[in-house]
Amino acid sequence: MADVIIIGGGITGLCSGMLLARDGHRVRILDRDPAPPPAGPDDRWSDWERRGVTQFRQLHGFLPRFRQLLDAELPEVVPALIADGALHGNRITALPETLTGGWRIGDERFAHVTGRRPVVEGTIARLASQEPGLEIRRGVAVRGLLTGTPARADVPHVAGVITAGGDEMYADLVVDAGGRRSPAPGWLVELGGRPPVEHMDDDGFVYYSRHFRSPDGSVPVSKAPPVQPYETLTIVTLPADNGTWGVAIVASAADKAMREARRSDVFDRVLRSYPLVAHWLDGEPLTDVEVFARIEDRQRQYWFDDQPVVTGLLAVGDAWACTNPSLGRGASIGLRHAVALRDVLAEATPRSPVELVERFAIETAVTVEPLFHDAVAFSRHRLAEIDAQIAGRPYETDDMGWKLGQALRYASTRDPDLLRAFISITTLLERGVDVFRQPGVAEKAVALGSPSPAPGPGRAELLELLAA
Repeated sequence: MADVIIIGGGITGLCSGMLLARDGHRVRILDRDPAPPPAGPDDRWSDWERRGVTQFRQLHGFLPRFRQLLDAELPEVVPALIADGALHGNRITALPETLTGGWRIGDERFAHVTGRRPVVEGTIARLASQEPGLEIRRGVAVRGLLTGTPARADVPHVAGVITAGGDEMYADLVVDAGGRRSPAPGWLVELGGRPPVEHMDDDGFVYYSRHFRSPDGSVPVSKAPPVQPYETLTIVTLPADNGTWGVAIVASAADKAMREARRSDVFDRVLRSYPLVAHWLDGEPLTDVEVFARIEDRQRQYWFDDQPVVTGLLAVGDAWACTNPSLGRGASIGLRHAVALRDVLAEATPRSPVELVERFAIETAVTVEPLFHDAVAFSRHRLAEIDAQIAGRPYETDDMGWKLGQALRYASTRDPDLLRAFISITTLLERGVDVFRQPGVAEKAVALGSPSPAPGPGRAELLELLAA
C-alpha cells in the first residue's frame, strides 16, 4: 500500500482520495483554500470561498454517467446528495411519451443527480472527511515538488511536495488533481526536467451565465435538450438543487456583438426571444451575469515517445485534460479517471515508478482519452459552424462523424430508439462511434434527420436585441 499526496480537493481530488483510501492506501489531500464547506447547501453557495477553483460558481452539469459511476464506486454519495437537496430524476421520464414511446427496460441508465457545484462538492467533501485512511488538509498550498532518487538518470522523480509555508511532505506518489490551472508543468521545469507534452488551443467560446431560484422549490420544465444549439449561439439550461437552476449563453469569443450579453437586461432580453427556453428566466436571480472566457482545450501527456516525462507524479481530471465546459462532461470524465487511477495502483506499485507511469498512461488512453477527443472534435465543429453562420454562409465539412451526429440530433425527436441513442451519447453512457456501429442506427438517422432548427431569432434579429 502506498502513501499518496493528492494536490487539490475538488470533486476529482476528493473522489480519487476516497477510492484510494478504500483500497488501503494512506491518502493526504492538500487544498490551498482554508475554509471547509458550510453545512447548509445555501451557505455553501453564498459563503464558501474557493479561490482556487475559478469556475466554482459557474454552471455545472452532472450527467447520468456521473451517477452511474457513483452508484458503482461510491454508493453512499448519491443518497447524501439527494438528502442535501440535489435534483434527481431520469432523462426519459422528463420527456413526453409521444417522444419516448413510454418506459422501457434499460431506461434506468438515464437516471441522474445534479446540483450547483458548491453543493455537490460540499456533500462529497463531508463524506471524504469521514473516510478512514484519508486526511484533508485545507489552507495548504503547494509551491513546488521534492525530488528523490531517480529511476532513470534523465527523468526526475517526485518524492513529495513543498508547501507555501516551507514544509516538506514526502510520499510514495503525488497525484495532481489541481484542475485546469494546475502549475505542475512549471514545477517540473524548476526541478530541471521537461514539462509534459502539451497540446493546447483556445476553446474559442465565451460563456454568459446566471443562476435562479423558484419561490416554490420547483424547477422549470424542459422543452428542449439541456444543450440547445441555435444559429450563432448555444443555450444551456441546467436544473440544480433546492429549487435552483442555471442558464448560460455560449457564443463564439470572436462574436463582439455578443459581449453585450454580459449585461443582465440584455441577457434576459435575448433569452426571452427563444420560446423553448424563455421560461427558464421565471425565477429570482441569484447572480448577475457571470462571464467565463479564455478557456483552453488542453491535454498534458506525462508518458510520451515510449518514455516518462517524470516519475512519482500522475495527473487526473482537468489537470490532465480539459475542454468545453458547456458539454458538462468534466465531472464524469474526472471520476472515471479516478477509477482508472485506483485500478492501476491495485496492480502496479510506486516502487516501480516507470512501469506505474506507463500503465497509467495506457489506462488513460483506453478509458478517458477518447472522451476528451470526442469533446474537442465537437467543439471545433460547433465553433466553425457558428463562425460560418455569422459570416452568412452554411457550414460545410467532410467529417462524416459530425454529419451523422447532426442527423441523429434532428432524428431523435422523431424516433424513440434514436432518442435513446442520442441521449446515450450526450450523457457519456456511450460514444458516438459505438452507437453508429449498431445495426441500422446510422441509416435510420440519415433517413429521419432532416434539419429542423429550433424556433428563435435569426442573426439580424439577434443583433437588434443585443443593440436595443
